[in-house]
Amino acid sequence: MKNIFFVLILGLLFSTNAQQINSPKLVVGIVIDQMCYDYIYRYSNKFCDKGFKELILNGFNCRNTQYNYIPTYTGPGHASIYTGTTPSNHGIVGNDWYDRDKNKLINCVEDSAVKPVGTSSIYGFCSPINLKTNTITDQLKMTYPNSKVISMSIKNRGAILPGGHLSDGSYWYDYDTGDFITSTFFKEQMPDWVKKFNEDDFIEKQMKGEWNTILDMKEYVESRSDNSKYEHLLPGKKTPTFPYDLNFMSQIGNKYELFVYTPFANNYLTDFAIESIDNEGLGKDGQTDMLCISYSTPDILGHAFGPYSVEIEDMYIRLDLEIKKLIDNLNKKVGEDNFVLFLTADHAVVPVPQYLIDNKLPGGYFFIDECIKTLRDSVIGKYGEDLVLIQKNLNIYLNHNRINDLKLDRIEVSKFVAKLIQEFDAVKSVYTADQLYSNPFSNEILDMVSKGYHYRESGDVIFTLEPGYLPKSTDSYLARRGTSHGSAYSYDTHVPLLWYGKNIPVGEVFRKIIISDISATLAHILYIQNPNSLTGKPILELFKK
Repeated sequence: MKNIFFVLILGLLFSTNAQQINSPKLVVGIVIDQMCYDYIYRYSNKFCDKGFKELILNGFNCRNTQYNYIPTYTGPGHASIYTGTTPSNHGIVGNDWYDRDKNKLINCVEDSAVKPVGTSSIYGFCSPINLKTNTITDQLKMTYPNSKVISMSIKNRGAILPGGHLSDGSYWYDYDTGDFITSTFFKEQMPDWVKKFNEDDFIEKQMKGEWNTILDMKEYVESRSDNSKYEHLLPGKKTPTFPYDLNFMSQIGNKYELFVYTPFANNYLTDFAIESIDNEGLGKDGQTDMLCISYSTPDILGHAFGPYSVEIEDMYIRLDLEIKKLIDNLNKKVGEDNFVLFLTADHAVVPVPQYLIDNKLPGGYFFIDECIKTLRDSVIGKYGEDLVLIQKNLNIYLNHNRINDLKLDRIEVSKFVAKLIQEFDAVKSVYTADQLYSNPFSNEILDMVSKGYHYRESGDVIFTLEPGYLPKSTDSYLARRGTSHGSAYSYDTHVPLLWYGKNIPVGEVFRKIIISDISATLAHILYIQNPNSLTGKPILELFKK
């Protein structure tokens, strides 16, 4: 009996040790804000051999990775990647939404109860307080408290949501100072290494120079003409064309805001990530750590210039070199067989709708202010007063208090509003909150709306637009420049997903992968329990020898 007990204990110890040996020392998650799936192919002949190409040729490529909810925005995207579930569970239903209790729009990571650290600006009042479920990073920290989790981004939400509630350090960009900052939710004092990094004059040096194309202009054959009527003008520019005289532009606009419109903000973030590996000792001991990096500038530039601009192509050629620099440093500092890296995007983007219109393709604009005025007038005509509080993210929020005071049926009011919205041009589908609760998922769009819906944060009536359409407040010359995202269509939902590193096989898969499958896969790579509300499934092809 004693011998059997000894064998069982020995087997348990061996099993535990084997798991620790098989787990990587460091997991690196890279999220590129607004990256279309085709970029890794469209620009491939401009990429170096050890950036995106290294991940594709010597890693695993999930070629049909999709978002399965709407809206496809930055906040929900990062939350879904790292929680392994959809907004219906994690509660991040948009970048902003209407808070009924506070009677105002709130940001997905704003938190007035914390204080800024490293700044006195408003950009520091942030935390993951609105995230209702655990992240894979939280689960790692709960399982192995000595593991370290560090997250960073230009955008606050791109840093905070991946790091989760138990992050050892989440840092984002201060538009007032150009520094990386945090809040008292994470740190009472800024670490010395972050202070030292902030003391560098990288931004000042870059903003005294210019941004010109890294290659000769004639080589940018994958993009349309540099001088395009579909692109926004940055401060000090008369045309949306290279070169960008950053020194001159900084005298007109806020240089710290202008900086994030340059590819050098990606360099800044990469350097900060590398500093964190050194100073936080990531991947240095026997316990797996996680480093979460979100590149925000692709989205900032993408909104301004669109997916077929020279600016976007040049930025991705340069970002490719940053991916190479990061991989080189991981190989050197952690060891080439000691880390796992995944790279994906929080959403993609629609081509500029005016470009679609001019080229006789389906698409256009939904000018929402005029439609909401018509809606309010109709509601007043029906019920005697305006019961519409606000529209946000194509969600209509009704005045519950007044509906109750008037002894009206909220469901009936919602149905009336939905019927009116359905008559507007460019509206594809309309759903009431009651439908999302009571009806089975009868079609894919309804399923995606339902997965993006959370009772307290979402509206009473949610609608979607036809393919290629963008909502805009009012019509104007500027409204028809630039682009955005948020829909259920493949131009917004289809994103890259690349895996690379320890025990990752070389190959590719064409079956549909859901974005929530990333955390489900990481749970098995890390040998930990699934995050509490996980709905994704592990990508089994990654575990086949």
